[in-house]
Amino acid sequence: MSVLPVCVRLALWATAAYAGQLTVEQAVDRTHPDVDHVSGDLDRLSLWRDLGERAVLVALPRPGNLSGMPRGSAELIAAATDAGECVYVPGIGAALVPTIENFGPADDQGTGVTWSSYDCDPVPVHTLEALSLSEIEQGFRQELTEHTRAIENLDAKPWAGSLFRSMADELSISQWGLPDGLPSRATRIITMAALVGVATELGLSDEAQSQVLTSAVAEQRRIVLNRLDAGADRAMAAAATVAALSLAGLRPSRHDS
Repeated sequence: MSVLPVCVRLALWATAAYAGQLTVEQAVDRTHPDVDHVSGDLDRLSLWRDLGERAVLVALPRPGNLSGMPRGSAELIAAATDAGECVYVPGIGAALVPTIENFGPADDQGTGVTWSSYDCDPVPVHTLEALSLSEIEQGFRQELTEHTRAIENLDAKPWAGSLFRSMADELSISQWGLPDGLPSRATRIITMAALVGVATELGLSDEAQSQVLTSAVAEQRRIVLNRLDAGADRAMAAAATVAALSLAGLRPSRHDS
């Protein structure tokens, strides 16, 4: 799977389709280039377009942190927090949540994504227009600086000259697969957040944690890395939402760059 959440890719490609860049079917294909089997309620994308929706937005919720989520049923909240992601349309109030599973024999596994639809409350677009890419980026960079300093103060740095450093560098040059016409700052935030997510995942691996000298320091480091990962998700979802609104022409009073 791509290092970008599948919901980020779906939100941006589906919005590009609504804007006339490609068909909805092509948007679905662009969303899942590395997935072996896709099923579920993706027909909702065409229905939403036919009902007048112009943008598909994204949230990356976590248990206890529903930032960016539309209000909805307990079933939607449970599914979205379990998946860690969802897409939704703000006008009619509807959402899709992916379930990602591996299938097949251990030596030849494939990846499948099943999309399930849910109702949710509409979200007035004017409440989303207040989002600012400059504020999102500034806040994320500040979090990144603070959490990086906290890790350095723990004297627990399994990165320099290690396998993990080279893995993160290798992933940093991967293709992101995003549509044309996105604000450059939004793309920069999404890319930076994705790389931070890769780094925190590697840093939280058992092998990386085992390099830390004491269990107490390892636990403190785990807490800081989880906070950093959550901050990266918030920044990515907010930037992707702004990018989708911009692509749809729904930010007329904003100059996104």
